Amino acid sequence: MFRSLRNHNYRLFASGGVVSNIGTWMQRTAQDWLVLELTHGSGSALGVTVALQFLPIMLFGLWGGMLADRYPKRRVLVVAQSLMGLLALTMGVLVMTGAAHVWHVYAMAFTLGLIACVEVPTRQSFVVEMVGRRDLPNAIALNSSTFNLARVVGPALAGVLIYWMGTGPIFLLNAASFAAVITGLLLMRASELRSPEPVPRAKGQLREGLRYVGTRPDLLLPLLIVAFMAIFTQSFSTSIALMARQVYGAGASSFGIASSAFAVGALAGALLAARRVKPSQRFLIAGAVCFGLFQVVAGLAPGYVVFLLMLVPAGMAMITVNTTANTIVQLGASPAMRGRVMGIYVLVFTAGAPVGSPIVGWLSELAGPRVAVMTAGGLSVVGVGLAVLVTRIVAARTGVQAEQAQGEQSAHEQVVRRAAATA
Repeated sequence: MFRSLRNHNYRLFASGGVVSNIGTWMQRTAQDWLVLELTHGSGSALGVTVALQFLPIMLFGLWGGMLADRYPKRRVLVVAQSLMGLLALTMGVLVMTGAAHVWHVYAMAFTLGLIACVEVPTRQSFVVEMVGRRDLPNAIALNSSTFNLARVVGPALAGVLIYWMGTGPIFLLNAASFAAVITGLLLMRASELRSPEPVPRAKGQLREGLRYVGTRPDLLLPLLIVAFMAIFTQSFSTSIALMARQVYGAGASSFGIASSAFAVGALAGALLAARRVKPSQRFLIAGAVCFGLFQVVAGLAPGYVVFLLMLVPAGMAMITVNTTANTIVQLGASPAMRGRVMGIYVLVFTAGAPVGSPIVGWLSELAGPRVAVMTAGGLSVVGVGLAVLVTRIVAARTGVQAEQAQGEQSAHEQVVRRAAATA
């Protein structure tokens, strides 16, 4: 389960990531609380903050993947992590001195999103350079484990610290946590990295990446499934709150327990994924279908306890799809295209939330949370079917094109041979 940790460079990367991820989730909690304090509880201001943080990835994420292919990834990560740590430090100083305004939070959120455009696809595609192709599935699953562990620990720890010290020290603690990642990156053994040659700058590299994915059904299928899943994964997290409050009449603490149950399922799914050696498309499709079915069952749950029990396998199915799709995409992409392919992966993974959340919210107001959750689950399954159908159509077209190209080449060779024989 933990075989990737035998790799010196990955041990440094993973240990630094645990500290940094906890700090990041603490800052996200503190950031939301700070916005509510500065705006006297404005929910719209909180929504604007979240939108500003994810908007750059949707607009410029593809260019970030292109930069990941052009420059040495370890150097890019050191610069990106340093900039994010500097932002956290600046925000912490502003809050501690009483000079913070809501526009400061907006600016920080948008700048973090801009940095993430480059940092996320670079970090994702850097994993294979540390562990190689053999241990890549395990390393990706362990990354998901640490991320979900931080998602459980970080907000809870932030809540206690905000009560004791306020939001300012949380930003300072997160700034300090980046030192763990940066130190780990600097201490890596460069001789053990499997780094490809950076791709020289040239025109049309972004279009080249899109064409590359469009002609590779093995990459297109996981990307389409992740795109459909992302639409309803984030909305499902929102639906947990609606179900807990409106259907079961539970309080805030019960909502926290439900969110933790979903996160615990995701953590368990990531650890189980770490035991698998090789991903498969069948396993990817099965996991996506199970996620949709467990949403439907959760929407039908007669009581709060049954609802909690259904959240655990739903979280496991969700993380199974994410880790399997990530692994298939990274193993299938060539080293020269991996950054751009991961940029597309991050884009489709991020762009789903702004689409799915309003739909589920509208359905909840129209027909109630139960119907919204079950509809989202059913649409998740339909999305998997559409992804498979589109991939088969693309595979058929690319196969025909390949056969035509091969036939044209054979005809050309025959003409050359005849001309040579005549001569």
